Amino acid sequence: MKVSKGATRMTQFKRFGVISKVLIKHGLGDIVERISDRATKKLKTPKKGKGFGGGLISPTRIRLVLEELGPSFIKLGQLMSTRADIFPPEYIEEFKKLQDRVPPVLFEDIQQIIEEELKRPLNEIFAMINPESIAAASVAQVHFAKLFTGETVAVKVIRPGIRKKIREDIALMYYFSNKIEKSFEIGSLIGTTNLVEEFERMVHKELDMYVEAGSIERFANNFKDIDEIYIPKVYWNYTTKSVLVMEHIEGIKIDQVEVLSAHGIDPKEIAMIGLRAFCRQLMEVGFFHADPHPANTIVMYDGRVSLIDFGITDYLDEETMLQLANLLLGLSEHDYDMVMEGLLETGMINAETMDLKSFRMDLKDMCEPFFGRSLQTISVKDVYEQAIALVFKYHIKVPRNLLLLSKTFIQTESLGKILDSDASLLEVARPYAENLLKQGYDARKVLKNIGKDTLYMGKFMKMMPKLFYDALKHLAKGRPQVEIWHTGFQEIDEKIAKSLNRLTVGMVISASVIAAALVLNSAQKVIEFKLNLLGLKTISITAILGLTGYTIATVLGIWLIFVIFKSGKL
Repeated sequence: MKVSKGATRMTQFKRFGVISKVLIKHGLGDIVERISDRATKKLKTPKKGKGFGGGLISPTRIRLVLEELGPSFIKLGQLMSTRADIFPPEYIEEFKKLQDRVPPVLFEDIQQIIEEELKRPLNEIFAMINPESIAAASVAQVHFAKLFTGETVAVKVIRPGIRKKIREDIALMYYFSNKIEKSFEIGSLIGTTNLVEEFERMVHKELDMYVEAGSIERFANNFKDIDEIYIPKVYWNYTTKSVLVMEHIEGIKIDQVEVLSAHGIDPKEIAMIGLRAFCRQLMEVGFFHADPHPANTIVMYDGRVSLIDFGITDYLDEETMLQLANLLLGLSEHDYDMVMEGLLETGMINAETMDLKSFRMDLKDMCEPFFGRSLQTISVKDVYEQAIALVFKYHIKVPRNLLLLSKTFIQTESLGKILDSDASLLEVARPYAENLLKQGYDARKVLKNIGKDTLYMGKFMKMMPKLFYDALKHLAKGRPQVEIWHTGFQEIDEKIAKSLNRLTVGMVISASVIAAALVLNSAQKVIEFKLNLLGLKTISITAILGLTGYTIATVLGIWLIFVIFKSGKL
C-alpha cells in the first residue's frame, strides 16, 4: 500500500483495518480477500470476477458501509448518486438516502479555528455568537452571530482536522479503487479510479471557503437586476479559507407550504420564481446552483426567494448553453430533428457508431407521453430514468456537468410538486431558450469571437520570428528538412495546360487571319511572277504569303473546333 503525503504509514494501516472490518461486518469479506496484498500474492494471475463476490452487491449494503465509514465516504456516495450513467436506478435511489448525519463539533474547537483564522479573540470579532450550531454537515457547520455593527450573520466553519482526514481517506480510496479495477470486471466498467478523481476535485472545492464565497458573489452579480431573487452578502473582512461569514437570511423554508400560505405568500408563485431562476442560470449566465434542496432555499417574508448554500455549483460554456437551448426548444415544439441535431452537436450521439433512426424512434416514444402535462402529472424522475435507460442502451457518454444538471432538474421538479405547482417546465424554459438562440449569433458575440481570434493571431505572429529563426538554424546545421507533398493537383495542371494551348492556338489563328488580310489588301507588290494558271497572268510573293496565312488559319480553326466538340465542353 502506498503512503500518501500528510499521512503516516501507521495511520493508513489502522484506517485500512477499520475499512476491512466494516466490509466484513456487512458480509463483504470477499472483497477484502480479493483486493488484499496477501490474496494477490497467493494468486499469480488474479481471476477477475464479474461482480463483487461473484455477483452484484445489494445497494443497501453499500449504503450502510459508506455511512459507517464516515464523512468522506458519505460524500463519495452522494457523488455516486449523481452518476446514473454508470449505476443502475436501484443503486442511485439507495445512494440518495445518504445524508451528512454527523454530530456537531464542540464549540471550543470551532472557536479555536475562528480565532486562529482571523487572528484575534472571538469577543473582538462578534458582538454575539450562538454556541449551538444551526446546521452541521460532514465538512462544515454553521453558527448564528451578530457583528458589532448590528448585522446578523451566518458563520460557516470547516470542521477541525477534516482536511487531513479526507486526504487520508482519499489515499485509501485510490488504493481500493485500483485493486477493485484489477480484481473485478465491474470495477473496470464503472471506472472506480475516475470516480475517486472526480470526488477529490469536488471535495477540495468544498474545503475552501474562498471558493464558496466567490460563487456567492458571482450569483449576486448575475441576479442583481432580478428583484424576486435575493443572494446574501459576503463579509470578506471576516472570511478566510476555513471561515465564511455571510448575511443571515430570515424567512421560511421553501417546503413549509402551510407557513407560506399563513404569511400570505402564494406557493405556486414561489415555484414559478424557482423555475425562472433555474432557467436564467442555465440559459442566460451559464452558472448554476447544483443543490437546490429545501434546506438551501429560503422564502423571505416579503416573497423573495433566497439561496443560502453555494457549496455545489457548476458551469456551462456558451456552446453548451446553446446546445441545451436547442434541445429544450426542440422538445417543446416536438421537433425531433432539432433535438437530434442538438445531441449530435454535444457529441453525446455519433452518427458513425449508432443507429440514429432507432434512437430517434426510442427518444420520441419516451418524450411524447409527457407533453402538455404540468409538474403535478409528470415526474422528471421518471423521464430521467427512461433517459438513462437510453444512455445505457446506446452507450451514450454524458458530460459530468450535464449529469449534475439532470440531478438539479429533479430537485427543482420535486420542489415544484411540494409547492403544488401546475407549471410546465418546458413552457417556462421556452422563452429563455428562444432568447438565447436569437442572441447566440448577434453582433456582440461575433465581435467577441473576432476579438478572441485577433488575440490568438497576435500571439501566433509574436511567435513567428522565433519559429522562423529555429527553422533556419536547423537547416543551416543540416538537420532534416521540411518537405511538403501535395496530391490531387495533376489533373488541374493538365486542364490548365490544355486551356492555355487552345487559347494560344486561337490567338495564332486570329493573328494569321489578320496578317493575311493585311497582306492581300496591300497595294505594294514584292517580286511578281508571270503565270498562265486559272486565268492569272501574274502573282506576287505578298499574295502567296496572304493565301498561305488564310490556309493555316482555316486548318487550325477546323482542328480547334473539332477538339472542343470532341471534349464536350463547348
